Amino acid sequence: QVQLVESGGGLVQAGGSLRLSCAASGRTFRSYTMGWFRQAPDKERECVAYIAWSGGSIYYADSVKGRFTISRENAKNTVYLQMDSLKPEDTAVYYCAASPTDADRVVGRRFLRSMDAYDYWGQGTQVTVSS
Repeated sequence: QVQLVESGGGLVQAGGSLRLSCAASGRTFRSYTMGWFRQAPDKERECVAYIAWSGGSIYYADSVKGRFTISRENAKNTVYLQMDSLKPEDTAVYYCAASPTDADRVVGRRFLRSMDAYDYWGQGTQVTVSS
């Protein structure tokens, strides 16, 4: 139903910036919450950020708050993750994902930090931060 394709990953030095993009195709009329997850080698996949369809509710993991910015352009079916002040510990495969749970509803916000909330996933894009 929905296909997600990430782009923008690469190699960057510590302190640098990258912007990841996630383009959605298929039946995207539904008002999905969009999230970004990352998975480092031998680590659990963790939620980095999510944003409601309206843009009114946004979440950031403590590890990235103040450095990363999530945004979306619904008319283009695209979500972005602007990553600034990158650190070596940010090195991971980054995945975008779509969830039918509305982040504007407070009861769903805790659930949206879990992979189980998301029905569609991209293939991932590698981000490597060198020291």
